[in-house]
Order: sequence, then structure tokens, then C-alpha cells
Amino acid sequence: MLRFHWINGIVVAGYGVASGNGADTRYPGGTIRLQQPFFLARGIDLSPYFPGTLNVDVAPLAPVPQAPVFDEVLRWHGDIEERFLLSPVELEHHGRRYAGLWYYPHPDTKPAHFQKPTVVELLLPRIERIETGADVKVGLVM
Repeated sequence: MLRFHWINGIVVAGYGVASGNGADTRYPGGTIRLQQPFFLARGIDLSPYFPGTLNVDVAPLAPVPQAPVFDEVLRWHGDIEERFLLSPVELEHHGRRYAGLWYYPHPDTKPAHFQKPTVVELLLPRIERIETGADVKVGLVM
């Protein structure tokens, strides 16, 4: 049974690269859609999740996944190779909990679009009426 460490956080805007909604057009449809088949080939199905990340600032903490269910290097677009760690996560918003994955592209291999170390990127099902500035609780396995 997983033990989550619950942290208060605030939803923050990302770059829109993961979802493909940002200004960077190098990744048609977003990085998550492009990475999805590479994760699936290694046993991780991202299809239950919105194809983008929900970014949550959990300052002053700067967590790093400690018990990932996935820790591998993927060559997913041209010559881009990144080490990804995925760890179970839960998010609580307006009294409802959503299960997903903590998506952690390792900073040593991430080519661009760096987040603050206090921001966790989450893969979750679509959550209606969640927006930038929303107070949430994040359950991380740390």
C-alpha cells in the first residue's frame, strides 16, 4: 500500500509544451502525445490522463521522486533523449481525489522549459474547473 505525503500547493501556469497549447511549435500536439507510445512500449499507459501536465507549486519544498514506478531514458523526438521518472500521485481539489503520475523529466537531461524546483508536474485525468491559482493538496510518494 502506498503512503502519500500530503503537501499544500497552488496550481501554476506552465509553458504549454506538454499539452501543445504553448508558443513552442517544435512538438506537434505536445510532448506528452509524442512521448506516449515510447512510455507504452515500456509498460506505462498514459492514455487515462489528460495529454498535458498540471503544474503545482509546493514551495518551500523542492521534492524529487523517491520511489518511481518508471526510471528510464527515452529517445522520443529526433535526437532528444531524456531520463524520466514517474511516481504515483494523488491530487485533492474541491474535496475530490484524482490518481495519476508525478511526471519528472530529470533536469540533467531535460533540454529546455525548466520548472522551478518547487513545481511538480502531474499527469492526471481531466479535472473540470481547475485553474491557475487554485489551492490543492498533492499526495506524493517521497
